[in-house]
Amino acid sequence: MSDRVIQRDEAVLGGTPVFADTHVPVTALLDALAAGRTLDEFLSDHPSVTREQAGAVIDLAREALDAGRHPG
Repeated sequence: MSDRVIQRDEAVLGGTPVFADTHVPVTALLDALAAGRTLDEFLSDHPSVTREQAGAVIDLAREALDAGRHPG
């Protein structure tokens, strides 16, 4: 698996950000969590995504939000 967590490739879903080495859009995780689904449910529905990848995306989202609260 790639060391990258998220990748964009025009050949995969037209460049939509996906979990690396999958065709699962990152927004699928965010949408699932926003809809009240658990991480375990998301992972069950998307077996090509690892728990580590999902956790890393959540951490990236948290970092992006924190950066927005505390502009450099």
